[in-house]
Amino acid sequence: MDTNDHSLYILMISIHGLIRGENLELGRDADTGGQTKYVVELTRALARQPGVAQVDLVTRCIRDPEVSPDYGRPVEHLDSKARIIRIAAGPDLYLQKEELWGHLDAFTDELHSWLLRQPRRPDVLHSHYADAGYVGVRLSHLTGLPLIHTGHSLGRDKVRRLLALGLPVEEIQQRYRMAERISAEEDVLNSANLVITSTHNEIEDQYELYDCYTPEKMSVIPPGTDLNQFHPPGPGDAPVAFTKTLGKYLRNPDKPMILALSRPDKRKNIVSLLEAYGKSDRLREIANLVIVAGNRNDIRELHEGAQNVLTELLLVIDCHELSGLVALPKHHSPSDVADIYRLAASSKGVFVNPALTEPFGLTLLEAAASGLPLVATEVGGPVDIIGNCKNGLLIDPLDEASITRALLKILEDEDLWATFSRHGLVSVAKYYSWEAHARKYLERLGSLVLQARVTARPAPLSTAPAVQTRTRAIFTAIDNTLLGDPEALSLFVKLIREHHRRVLFGIATGRRLNSVLKLLKVHAIPMPDVLITSLGTEIYTPPQLTTDIAWTHHIDHLWTPQVLHRLMEPLPGLTLQAKEHQSRFKLSYYYDEHQAPPLEEILTLLRQHELAAHTSLSFGQFLDFVPARASKGQALRYVANQWKIPLGQVLVNGGSRGDEDMLRGNTLGVVVDSPHRDELDQLNDSERVYFSEGSHAAGILEAIDHYGFFH
Repeated sequence: MDTNDHSLYILMISIHGLIRGENLELGRDADTGGQTKYVVELTRALARQPGVAQVDLVTRCIRDPEVSPDYGRPVEHLDSKARIIRIAAGPDLYLQKEELWGHLDAFTDELHSWLLRQPRRPDVLHSHYADAGYVGVRLSHLTGLPLIHTGHSLGRDKVRRLLALGLPVEEIQQRYRMAERISAEEDVLNSANLVITSTHNEIEDQYELYDCYTPEKMSVIPPGTDLNQFHPPGPGDAPVAFTKTLGKYLRNPDKPMILALSRPDKRKNIVSLLEAYGKSDRLREIANLVIVAGNRNDIRELHEGAQNVLTELLLVIDCHELSGLVALPKHHSPSDVADIYRLAASSKGVFVNPALTEPFGLTLLEAAASGLPLVATEVGGPVDIIGNCKNGLLIDPLDEASITRALLKILEDEDLWATFSRHGLVSVAKYYSWEAHARKYLERLGSLVLQARVTARPAPLSTAPAVQTRTRAIFTAIDNTLLGDPEALSLFVKLIREHHRRVLFGIATGRRLNSVLKLLKVHAIPMPDVLITSLGTEIYTPPQLTTDIAWTHHIDHLWTPQVLHRLMEPLPGLTLQAKEHQSRFKLSYYYDEHQAPPLEEILTLLRQHELAAHTSLSFGQFLDFVPARASKGQALRYVANQWKIPLGQVLVNGGSRGDEDMLRGNTLGVVVDSPHRDELDQLNDSERVYFSEGSHAAGILEAIDHYGFFH
C-alpha cells in the first residue's frame, strides 16, 4: 500500500468462529454462522469498490488438529485488495467465544503491534460482535482511529429471550458470559462513531435496551447476498447431486419441500417447526419437510446444545411417525446450499425460519434470491426483509398453529406462491446486493474519514537516545506497591541501578508530578526514565521533565470535566477531592461505599448521558475520571511503542483497580500483596499476571525472580 494514497484502508475485526475465504463451515457450531459469511463477503465487496485501497479482515490464528490448517495461516489473500489477517492470542486451540474474554487484551496488544509494523495505518476500524467491539474500543483509544461497529447479535436481547424460556440468571451468566458481553456492548455503543444495523427493528427493539441508546449514530445498511451463487432454477441446470441424499429419506421426493436451514441451536426453534408439521395432517399430505441442521457423524460427539436439539428432533420424528416425510441429512457441503434452495424452489416449496429471534437472516435473502417464498419469525430482522420484499408471511415462533397456517396459505395457493417468488427475486436484487451495501457503507464513511485525516496523529515521545540499549522496562505504581518496605526498596533500587543501561525504569501513578518528585527524593529512589502521572493523563521525560504534548493532544478527545462534575454533584457519598488532587485531565472524588451508588450505576449514568471517560475506583475510596483515551495502561503502551520495547518485556507492578489495564494483555504483570488487591481478583486466571506472596517492593523482587526478568 502506498503511504501517500488517499484511497481508503479499512480494517475489519471479527474474532470468534472459523473464518476463511472459501468453503466456510457454516453451521459447524454456534460460532460459525451467518456472521462469518457476512464479514468475508463484506470484505470482498468493499475491496471491489473504486476508492478503496485495501480491506483487511482480522481474526484469531488457530492451530488446532481438530480444525483445518487453513485457520492457522497468518495471511490469506481474498483478492488483490482484500486479505484475512490472523493474529495469535491465547492458546492455539479453537475456543468457543465465551472462552475468549480473558484473551482479548492480548489480542488487542498483538493487533496493535501488527498495525505498527504496517506501511500505512487504517483509515477506520470496524468491529463485529461484542468481543471484537471490546478490542475495537481499546484499539481506537490507542490509535485515535474512528470506530464502526456491527453488533450482529445483542446480549441484552438474548438475555430477555433466555429468561422468557425459563433459564435462571446464574445459568445464563455461567453459560454465555453475559456480564462481560453486555459490558463490552455498552462500551462500544458509547465509543463507536457509527453503528451499522441490518434492520430498523434491530434499532427500535434491541438497541433501545442499552444505556447508550443513540439512534442518530446508527445507520441501517442491510447485508447483501451473492446473486451469482444464489439464483432461481433454470431449464439448463445440471442434475443436483443432493437429490440422491434426499432420496434416502423421502418416500415421495417430488412433493413440495418445506425447507429449514440453520445450525442445531435451541434458539432456532426447529423443533417447534417439526412439531407443527407432525401435528398437521394436511401439511404431511401435501409437502415434505427438509431440515438441514449442520453436519454430524455421531450426535454423541457434538456439544451439549446441538446434541439436545438433534436428539429431540429424532424423538419428534418417531413420536409422529414421520419416517419418509422428513429429511434430516447428516452431511452437506457449503457448495450444496445454493442447490438445496433451487431444489426447494423447483418443487414449489417454501423456506421457513421459525427462530425465537433472528437478528437479521442471511438465509432468508439466499432463499428469496433462489425464488422461494418465505415464512419467518416476526421477531427481529425478517420484519424488515419481508416488509421490503413482500415475499412471504411472518409468524409467531411460539405458536405452532401460526407456523402451520402460514405454510398452508402459501403451499395451497399457486398464485400467491408465484407472486411471493417473483417479488423476492426482484426485491433482493434491488435492496440486498453486496454492491448496494458497499456503496451505501462508503457514503456513510466519508465524513468520518475526512475528519480523522485532518486530526494530527500522536507524535513520537521525546526522542530516545541515538543508541537505544534498553530492551526491557519496569513500570511500577507507588502507593501500597513500591513503598512500604524500606529494606526491599533498597534492594530494588540497587537492581535498577545495576541494570539501568538495558532496562527502562518508569513510574505509573495516580499522583501528580510534584507529589511523585517529593516521594522519590524522600526515599532516595533514582529519577525514572519516564514518569506517567495523574492516572496516565500526563507523561514526563527527565531530566528536563518535559511534558509529552502529543499525548496531551491525543487524550483531549470528548473530555468534558464540567459536565461530568455537574452529573456527579447531586450523588450521595461523593466528595470532591482537594484542588491539589485535581488536574486538567483528572476529576477525583472521595467515595463513601455506604452512601454512594455502586460503580455500575455511575457508569450507567455516564452512558445515558453519552459521556466518554475512563472510570476507576481504587483502594475502595478514590473515584477518578480521566479521558477515555487515557489510563495508566494506555500511557504505558504509548511509551513502550516510542522506546520500541515489546510489551512481553515490560514488567508492570500494581496493587489496586486503577492498575488493572496496565496488567492486562501482553505485559508481565505482578500484583503485590496489599489490603486492596482483591480489586484485581478477576486477573487470577491470567497466565501473565503473578500474584506475589510478598508486599511492596518485596513483591516486585519476587516477580522479577518468577519471570527470570534479568536473564
